[in-house]
Amino acid sequence: ASRLRLCGLCFLLQILNILLFAVFVRYSPESSPGRCPPQLNCSRRNQDSAFQQPRFQDVHIQVLLSFGLLVAFLSRYGPGSVAISILIIAFAIQWAVLIQGFFNFFLNGKIYVESQSMVSADFCTAAVLISTGAVLGRVNPVQMLLLALLEVTLCTLNEYILLSLMGVSDSGRSLTVHTFGAYFGLMASRVLYQPHKDKRKREEQQDKGQQADVFAVVGTIYLWIFWPSFTSAATVHDNARNWAVLNTYFSLVASTAATFILSPVLYEESTPRMVQIQDATLAGMAVMGMAGEMLVTPFGALLAGFLVGLISQLGFKFFTPVLHSRLKIQDTCGVHNIHGLPGILGALLGTLLTLLATADTYGDRLELVFPLVAQGTRTVTDQALIQLGALPVTLLFATLGGCLTGAVLKTKALRCSTDAQYMENTVFWEVKLGNC
Repeated sequence: ASRLRLCGLCFLLQILNILLFAVFVRYSPESSPGRCPPQLNCSRRNQDSAFQQPRFQDVHIQVLLSFGLLVAFLSRYGPGSVAISILIIAFAIQWAVLIQGFFNFFLNGKIYVESQSMVSADFCTAAVLISTGAVLGRVNPVQMLLLALLEVTLCTLNEYILLSLMGVSDSGRSLTVHTFGAYFGLMASRVLYQPHKDKRKREEQQDKGQQADVFAVVGTIYLWIFWPSFTSAATVHDNARNWAVLNTYFSLVASTAATFILSPVLYEESTPRMVQIQDATLAGMAVMGMAGEMLVTPFGALLAGFLVGLISQLGFKFFTPVLHSRLKIQDTCGVHNIHGLPGILGALLGTLLTLLATADTYGDRLELVFPLVAQGTRTVTDQALIQLGALPVTLLFATLGGCLTGAVLKTKALRCSTDAQYMENTVFWEVKLGNC
């Protein structure tokens, strides 16, 4: 029955996507040869295509491989969790292209898609994958698909309010991806909490096996290679992109070094495990989402990465137990410490850097990072207040959306017949008995 429900929902959602694409979606004339409508600016047609396609490839590899490997650490649920992540990516990208198209690329009754559309869809999909890390092992694939359906819609609305209406500078998505995805998933996890079953599930989830370190090694390598491109993919010009890439690299190296410094103090191991290095890499890059294109010196990126590396490790040691025991939030993959807290710190750092933004400091790049400030439409103080105000807006959307989604997923009709099915590969995926 569980497999049939999954097949039926996949069929309905895919048919819905096909019909909506047939009615609304067209390729943008800016990215294809032929006559260009006067409503669209096609002067940058060739430049845009060459500029965006490599970025889309890097971002898509990052979303598919790195996030897939991140959820493969559960020994009894590894293949199932990876398969679910691929399913979510396959659906969420289609749905995000549609929903984001209605907000950002809708013209004359049609959605015009290009490489930038796919980059934006991958960003939204990344937020969904972050949220699934908080509820992994507690929801079935049917519930995961519905979570993706609701979260993509709310994530796009939050992104539209922040970036288009408020004019927030968040090219690396500290707020719209990391913070939103983390707290959306955490609130959904809180609503799904079941006290009489939670202890057994936690013990099963902690049974990770030796394969966890193998997946963590590969995942960490991909993070180092592709995440700087992920952080800088939404920047408009190459000059600003250089800052974002370099600052992200400096931040991740400092965050990783902080893990080697603090981990032996907090734990009995003489050196940190590979999973901890992977978490530090994620935290160091999440903090650069907003501030990556704003920092004008490598020193600032190194300091920010070092501090967030320490904070992330302290969060795993002291704050995660409080989340579970006091707030009844079970965070399977630790998204609060590697996405939530670094995302908030990145937003606060971005606000501080906005106050320090001047023409002398940024030069010609001021127009790239803060175009409204460079044009004189806003003062630096106004922009900083807007940057700061974007944080509670994101947290509000994430918490309310997570609670709503959790309530929907908790309905009896969507749950499996037995709770053991959530943590076993054999329910939905054919595997050898030795792998379970």
